[in-house]
Amino acid sequence: MEYAIIFLPLIGCIIGYLGRSLTKFFSEITTSLFVSISAILSIIVFWQGIQSSKYGNYIIFKWVSSGNFIANWSINIDPLSSVMLVVVTFVSALVHIYSIGYMSQDPHKPRFMSYLSLFTFSMLALVVSDNFLQLFFGWEGVGLCSYLLIGFWYKKESANNAAIKAFIVNRVGDFGLAIGIFLIFFYFGSINFKEVFQLAPQLIDKKFLFLGFETSLITLICLFLFIGAMGKSAQFLLHTWLPDAMEGPTPVSALIHAATMVTAGVFLVVRCSPLFEYSQTILNLVTIVGMITAVFAASVALVQNDIKKIVAYSTCSQLGYMFFAAGVGAYHVAMFHLFTHAFFKALLFLGSGSVIHAFKDEQDIRNMGGVRKKLPYTYLFMLIGTLALTGFPFLSGFYSKDAIIEFAYLSNSSLGNYVVIIGILTAFLTSIYSWRLFFKTFHGTYNNKTIPINETHESPIVMLLPLFLLAIGAIFSGFIFKEILIGHHSKEFWQSSVFFLEEIKHDHIPFWFLLLTPVIVVIAIPLSFYYFISNTKIIESFKNTNLPLYNFLLNKWYIDELYELIFVKPSKKIGSFFWRKIDLGTIDRFGPDGISKLVKIVSNKAGKFQSGFIYDYAFVMLIGLSILLTYLILN
Repeated sequence: MEYAIIFLPLIGCIIGYLGRSLTKFFSEITTSLFVSISAILSIIVFWQGIQSSKYGNYIIFKWVSSGNFIANWSINIDPLSSVMLVVVTFVSALVHIYSIGYMSQDPHKPRFMSYLSLFTFSMLALVVSDNFLQLFFGWEGVGLCSYLLIGFWYKKESANNAAIKAFIVNRVGDFGLAIGIFLIFFYFGSINFKEVFQLAPQLIDKKFLFLGFETSLITLICLFLFIGAMGKSAQFLLHTWLPDAMEGPTPVSALIHAATMVTAGVFLVVRCSPLFEYSQTILNLVTIVGMITAVFAASVALVQNDIKKIVAYSTCSQLGYMFFAAGVGAYHVAMFHLFTHAFFKALLFLGSGSVIHAFKDEQDIRNMGGVRKKLPYTYLFMLIGTLALTGFPFLSGFYSKDAIIEFAYLSNSSLGNYVVIIGILTAFLTSIYSWRLFFKTFHGTYNNKTIPINETHESPIVMLLPLFLLAIGAIFSGFIFKEILIGHHSKEFWQSSVFFLEEIKHDHIPFWFLLLTPVIVVIAIPLSFYYFISNTKIIESFKNTNLPLYNFLLNKWYIDELYELIFVKPSKKIGSFFWRKIDLGTIDRFGPDGISKLVKIVSNKAGKFQSGFIYDYAFVMLIGLSILLTYLILN
């Protein structure tokens, strides 16, 4: 069963693409069926783990064997990987099914479906690894697939640019991860998780000289591992690829943002919690980066007009929540939020795709509005997703997001109070931008000047069914799994897959504190309706003022412009100098161009002797004979 979970998506990818010409829907049905079977088996494995703690490490083959060093290709099923299996396969299966309807008019849908399945396989290989080498294989696999899927519509220049940007930015993070793995191998003598984590306490006092500064080896390793996590999970400064990734088809956005690529960074930090727990410095860094990311992305989402980019920045912000939860030592709460987030974020992305489908590929929310009666099912599902994301009481986001704030309040971390403030502020901003998207899309007046409202239509059943299943998860996943994943006996579930150096007791929380975030979230609903629907003049007048705040947010804190100034322009100038002076001016001039020019000159001169007169030929023969005699005499 465990083998089938991992390899069915890969088999579906290969068969689906090779058999694309057999029947019209062969690729779509094959890939969707195989991933759906994998999802069902993942749920069974997860349930068996809850019921009887049935886990194991299934070795497929020895990948690298050299002396005492062994790296296996294996399927490591433990509580952490079982949770990830459900998240990845369940969301991926629904995205596959949804894509049958969404991509129905695309001539290259077999290739698209195959890429989705390969993406799923790469992520599964990552989460079931028992060593850093297999993890790195899956890590690079999801990076490759994201490049292929973001740039799927390769005839669009913007899609190609976005794919390249995602690939390059992730190379920065991946380089950090690779260095971290090299350090682990060099000093631990192994890259197997179990062996590395067992040796970690023995190397706490090990010092390392890095860039002229003496630092702890564990701290340095965790720093590079976290840089890798920042790239994949689009944390502040390495986040710039994430909103541009919206150039890919909407199902890609749902898969990347809800279940696969961006969750890999959170998974890495939680998986390596036995290392991170011994470096308070890096835990503080994780917390700070998470807080900045949460506020940054939420503030930028307030002014975005592209429906997909709003949800993309929302993902970035929620990932910040997960990281600062891990930073205060609440790794299991970070995983719980990752689990619930997968349902409502996939629901929001696919719901946005349904809206885009209805508006014939229009993505600007300013050109929407007033279609709640035309799209009743999409309206309902987007409402559920928005309520869950904002943490409305008793939906999934309420349980996981509030738990992060509560655990931060109870933590002994020096940053705990700051985390609480940032968490509550971000929750308020999240509610504002989420309801702005919802109200401007479905309420108010119809604003599209090119598409008559009568031409908007509800999506087909093949697109609505995945939304229905995700809506169930968005409503009930928090309530059902709260006690198992973060309750008083949650340590019995997580066992040794998550490391708790100092366990945070989840009790003695003031009643007013429990009410604070939900009240703020609920208050934001009428505020949003008033400012974005009932009285829009206030917001418009604010935009027209000379205050720099709106433009600051609209330009995403000018991070892209800063990178353009610091990295892109200097790189272009350096490249231009080397190309003109070194490549053209030196190598080409004296290399291939110079040699060919010399040959041409010699050939032209020699051609003049081919005159047809006998004295010219006699002269050439005499010169040749003289050269030959000189050579023979000298030797």
